[in-house]
Amino acid sequence: MSKALSLKLQTDVFEQMEKVRDIPRNNYINQAISWFNRMQRRRTLKKQLAKASKLTYASSMEVLREFEALDDPIFE
Repeated sequence: MSKALSLKLQTDVFEQMEKVRDIPRNNYINQAISWFNRMQRRRTLKKQLAKASKLTYASSMEVLREFEALDDPIFE
């Protein structure tokens, strides 16, 4: 399914695209938007993972200290 879109590009962006594209313009723009969407999802995921990591850091360090404090003859 396709949607119609009116698109205004800056002249220099349009000219650069015309110089480098080797596929039909519509396909080129679809691929560019698809790539940009993937990058945006990755940035969002990266931010979410960083936030989750910060939230769990303190408890992870506490668990690590507890394990280090265990008197386990296996490691001696």
